Amino acid sequence: MKKDIKKLTLKDVADRLEVSTATISNAFNRPDQLSANLRENILSECEKMGYFGPNAAARSLRTGRTGIVGVVLSDDLSYSLTDPVANQFLKGMAEVFEANEYNMLLLSSDQVEQDAQSRMQSSMVDGFIVYGHKPQQCINAPWLMPNKNIITVDSFIPGTTSVNIENHRGAYRIARHALTHKPDNVAILGLSLLDTDRVCRVREDEMFDRAASISIQRLYGYFEALEEQGISVSSEHIWNIPENSHKLAYQAAREALGMASRPQLLLCMSDCIAIAAVQAALHMGLRVPEDLQVVGFDGIAESENIHPSITTIHQQTVEKGRVAAEVFLGLREAKDVVLETELIVRESCPLVIEPALA
Repeated sequence: MKKDIKKLTLKDVADRLEVSTATISNAFNRPDQLSANLRENILSECEKMGYFGPNAAARSLRTGRTGIVGVVLSDDLSYSLTDPVANQFLKGMAEVFEANEYNMLLLSSDQVEQDAQSRMQSSMVDGFIVYGHKPQQCINAPWLMPNKNIITVDSFIPGTTSVNIENHRGAYRIARHALTHKPDNVAILGLSLLDTDRVCRVREDEMFDRAASISIQRLYGYFEALEEQGISVSSEHIWNIPENSHKLAYQAAREALGMASRPQLLLCMSDCIAIAAVQAALHMGLRVPEDLQVVGFDGIAESENIHPSITTIHQQTVEKGRVAAEVFLGLREAKDVVLETELIVRESCPLVIEPALA
């Protein structure tokens, strides 16, 4: 009996139940095509026969779809899975793909560089969702194929549908809020502004292309708010932090706060950077916000739970993942999406700084 069960095909089951093969397939894959009673009866009878659905490989050959999406991450997998923003983005995608019986194949950009490997991966997926890439990472990228569905997130790549947030506007709003305290000196702790793996200041001759990355968009948002207040920030007061890590951000903050013209405001391009900056300031004997105001960006949970809590721009990270997945699956119109952000004022840069008690 067991041996016979293994030989059952879709047609065999359809013949035994005296229905079409399409009806059996719909019972497993498209329940909306059948009445609830008919589907329940078919699934019950299939279970008794030991038949558990059409073969996935055969279904792929018939439909030309694998049911797998390749998620190409700009950073390595271990970093992306621990970074709070990337983690929440993946969570949002997973919710939608799981509900639609789709699987995610996680890839770092380094994993799709070799031709043979990229050809194999491309044959395994129906398309790619590309997260956080800069244009220079996309030149001759093997996943940019005309016959594949490509969605880009936190980036702008010509010819693809993109999902982004209000990076420029969010940075402008939080900088404008912070500047109401009229700081004498301002420093910017930037994230991946330059193509280097070092914590360093930006040189005077380094130019920024507004379309280069979301970090550059945030930088120009800061610049707009600063210009409105008649404040200029020299390159000596702009730091590049190569990745969103506490260790590197702490190093940059210590350098900034050790300057002779110590800043009274740090504009940080992520909450992780802002948290590290607050800790560096406290370790140096500075009071936040009395001596130093700090603002972040992202709205991660940790920014609310520490003391002093971080004034930040909250971005819809989980929703961004959901939207990207919905666009990929055709559940949402294939057009560029820009999600709104929200200014959240907390202790590190409040509306009003209360005078210290004697």
